Amino acid sequence: MAKPAVELVGVTKRFGDDVIAVNGIDLVVNDGEFFSLLGPSGCGKTTTMTLVNRLEEPTEGAVYYDGTDIQELEKVDLRRNIGYVIQEIGLFDHMTVGENIATVPELRGWDEDRIDSRIDELLELMDLSPATYRDQYPNALSGGQQQRVGVARALAADPDVILMDEPFGALDPITRAELQDEFLEIQERIDTTILFVTHDINEALKMGDKIAVFDVGEIVQYGTPREILEDTANDFVREFIGDNRALKELKITRVEEIMRPATVDRETKAAAVDGGTDAESVSVADVHVSPTDSAEVALSRMIETDTEALRVVDDGDVVGRVTERDVRDYRATTEEGV
Repeated sequence: MAKPAVELVGVTKRFGDDVIAVNGIDLVVNDGEFFSLLGPSGCGKTTTMTLVNRLEEPTEGAVYYDGTDIQELEKVDLRRNIGYVIQEIGLFDHMTVGENIATVPELRGWDEDRIDSRIDELLELMDLSPATYRDQYPNALSGGQQQRVGVARALAADPDVILMDEPFGALDPITRAELQDEFLEIQERIDTTILFVTHDINEALKMGDKIAVFDVGEIVQYGTPREILEDTANDFVREFIGDNRALKELKITRVEEIMRPATVDRETKAAAVDGGTDAESVSVADVHVSPTDSAEVALSRMIETDTEALRVVDDGDVVGRVTERDVRDYRATTEEGV
C-alpha cells in the first residue's frame, strides 16, 4: 500500500474574519507521486501548498509530513527537507550558480567535497555544463536556464518533497514545453514526491499522476488525469477543462497503449517494424519515440518530420511501431465517447 508523504485532514485557512482561502479540505499525496493542484487564480491552491512547509499555518485541521503533524516539527528543519520552486525563481543575484545550489546543503552541514560533487551532478542533470555555468551569476542566464538552476537548488539536499508553484508560468511556450518534458524525465529518475501548482489544464494533465481541482477554497474533484477527463464531477470542472477533450486525451495516453508491438522473434522483428532496422542497430539519431512518450508527442514528431510512422524504441531496442492512423483512430474513438 502506498505511503502518504503529505496528508491534509480537515484543513481550513482563514485570513482575518471574512476571507476563507481554504475550506475544510482533505488531501493525500503518496510517496513518489507528481500531484497537480489545479484551478483559477484565487482558488486556494497556492495557499494549500504553503501550508505544507508552514509558510502559512492552518486555522483548523492538521497537515502531516511523513506521518508527523508538522506542528510538532521545527519550521527550519521542515523546510530544509522540502524543496521549493516558484515562478519568480528567487535565485540570489549576488551569488554564483554553484553558490545558489549549495545554499541548503551548507545549512545542513555537508562537507565541501560532497557539496561540490552535488553541484556538478545537478547541473549535469539540468543539462547545464558545470564548466560553463557553475561560476556564472543568475543575471547572465536566460529565463529557462535560471529556472533549471532553481530546480537544481530545490533538489540539492535530496528532499523527500518538492513544492512547485507555477514554476514554468513566466516562460515562453517553447521553453515551457521543453522544461516540462525535461522535468518529467528527471522525476522518473529521482522519484521524489512533487506538489505542483498550476492554472493550466494542459500542464496539469501532462505533468500530474493525480490532480486536485480547486474552486473557491474547496477541492471539487480529485483523481488521475484520465478520471478527471472522462468522469468530470460538475459543470465547473467541465468548463475548466474546456473543449477538445479528445486532444487532451492524447496528452495522457502513452505510446505503449496504442502502438503495434514488434514481433518477439528476432529474425522477423525488423520486418515487423517500419524501415527494416534490427533492434540492436538503432541509432539514437533516428527519429523515434519511447513507449512512455505521449500520443501527442508521437503525432507532433510525425508532423515535424513529415512521416506517417515512427519506431518505438526502449533502451535501444525497437519494441514497436506507431502510425499517424493509430493516433487518429484512437482520437476518433475518444471523440465518440464524449
